[in-house]
Amino acid sequence: MEVVYSRCCGLDVHKKNVLGCVITPEGKEVRTMIEDIILLVDWIKSKGCSHVAMESTGSFWKLIYDLLELEELQTLVVNAKHMKNVSGRKTDVKDAEWIAGLLRHGLLQGSYIPARDQRELRELIRYRRSLIDERS
Repeated sequence: MEVVYSRCCGLDVHKKNVLGCVITPEGKEVRTMIEDIILLVDWIKSKGCSHVAMESTGSFWKLIYDLLELEELQTLVVNAKHMKNVSGRKTDVKDAEWIAGLLRHGLLQGSYIPARDQRELRELIRYRRSLIDERS
């Protein structure tokens, strides 16, 4: 299969940790980050990755996405249903490797994420709505 991105990263985002797998021409490296997300972004940049794909079932991806966007990395948030793995033993490390492998070959399609200013406006409107609901 043709390699589209020679340096890419796959992230499996959970509530308490983030597993990352970076695939480069030199090889594959997997890391688990528990507390410091900024170190995760620095690690991805140090490996020379230009594209990052992440799978997250909750809203835990938002902070990571914002940090990667600030570093001008091409980031995809992928729906877990669209990239089901082969049935069998499933671990988070295998998920991160699977995501990185699919991204490397250009087989992932990201979800729609609005532009930063539109996301901020949405948050502000939702917050305003919650204040109005509490007051009434």
